[in-house]
Amino acid sequence: MPVTTEQIEGRRVSQVGWRPLVRAILRHRLSVVGIILIMMIAIMAVFAPFLAPYDPNKQNLYKVLKGPSKDHWLGTDNVGRDLLSRVIYGARISMYVGIVSTTIAAFIGILIGLIAGYRGGAIDNIVMRITDTFMCFPFLIFVLAMAAALGPGINNIIISISLLGWTGFARIIRGQVLLVRELPYVDAARAVGMSKYRIMFKHVLPNSLAPVIVAVSITIGAAILTESSTAFLGLGVEPPTASWGKELRVGYTYLERVPLFSIAPGLMISLAVLAFNFLGDGLRDALDPRLRGEGRT
Repeated sequence: MPVTTEQIEGRRVSQVGWRPLVRAILRHRLSVVGIILIMMIAIMAVFAPFLAPYDPNKQNLYKVLKGPSKDHWLGTDNVGRDLLSRVIYGARISMYVGIVSTTIAAFIGILIGLIAGYRGGAIDNIVMRITDTFMCFPFLIFVLAMAAALGPGINNIIISISLLGWTGFARIIRGQVLLVRELPYVDAARAVGMSKYRIMFKHVLPNSLAPVIVAVSITIGAAILTESSTAFLGLGVEPPTASWGKELRVGYTYLERVPLFSIAPGLMISLAVLAFNFLGDGLRDALDPRLRGEGRT
């Protein structure tokens, strides 16, 4: 009996169902911690106008570099702005840059890796050599150079991170596609006359995304750290926008007088990066049957 297109559609393979995946993630202790931290930071970013006790840009020169008090829980900065409000609003910049830059980089990398892996031959060689060329550049130095060339600004930082961030996704998806394209159900799809693009996007791509999901989580944390690094070096968002990296840079000058000026944003950067890495570890263990269950021990 010949195989029909409808039957091929019904045989799409997924490595892990959604419910087992969620259960596996929730059994991983570190991933649960990461999810809680990410939710807290996301709530800070979304509801910043309601959570911040003061306008983050409002200056009070009579209260410069004050320590923690009942009016200002974390104290004030060098121009009298409330540090707690600045830290809360800083979550918006970090989360926005991390998510948007990673989304752009993942989209570009998945598309390039999918085409290279599925077509193979000369196209694969050319694309991978271009990818290798991009990967030769040190990531942070490249981002700093691009940010300096484009100028300060949140959009320029996103562009700088995305221009080099796609390479890792391209290599990951290409390796997965090389494996998936040889599976029997893909051969069956070719046999019934499906077009190459339909096979690529309907069958090969969905079954190659598992490692990419892990990479996305870890890359968001890396993008947050990169944005904070550029802001610390003076190439981030423009004043008076609140940013964890910029607050850390200014607060470093007054570290002995007002320690929380640097400690608070530095702690938030560390928690954000750790949270996404913890989630990535949980996703890795949940999506890889060989590692599943390690998070419980």
